[in-house]
Amino acid sequence: MFEEDLKVYRIFISHIKHDDEEYDLFLSKLDAAYDFKWKDTAVWEGTSPDDLRKQMEQAGVVIILSGLISKDKQLLTSMIDTATKLKKQIVVVRPYGMEAVPLNLEEIATDVIGWNTPCIVDSIMEAHGDEI
Repeated sequence: MFEEDLKVYRIFISHIKHDDEEYDLFLSKLDAAYDFKWKDTAVWEGTSPDDLRKQMEQAGVVIILSGLISKDKQLLTSMIDTATKLKKQIVVVRPYGMEAVPLNLEEIATDVIGWNTPCIVDSIMEAHGDEI
C-alpha cells in the first residue's frame, strides 16, 4: 500500500512528561509499525479538564499507558475520567514488563494490551471500527 493511501489514526496517548521511558517506548512501537500512520492529539501543555476534553474530542481512541499511573495518578485519573465522559474507546496498555492492570482500568477498557507492536496496531484499528 502506498503511504499516501494509508488512513491516519487519530489517537490520544496518555503522557506525564517529555522524558518518560514508557511513553517513549510506546511511540517507538507505533513508529516501527508497518503501513500504519497515526497522529497523537494530546498536547503536552494542556492538562486542564477542558484542555483534555478538546484534545480527546479529536481522537478516535484514547491510549492509557497504565504504568504512568504510579507517576502522576491525578493527571491519569483526569484523562481516564474525560475519556469516559466523552464515551471514547479506551485501550489500556499494561505496565511494561507486567501482566496485571488495576481492576478499575480493566473494567472501563475497550481492550487491554501488552507491548507487541502488531497487537497495539490491531487494537487501535479495531477501536476505530476497522476490520482486521
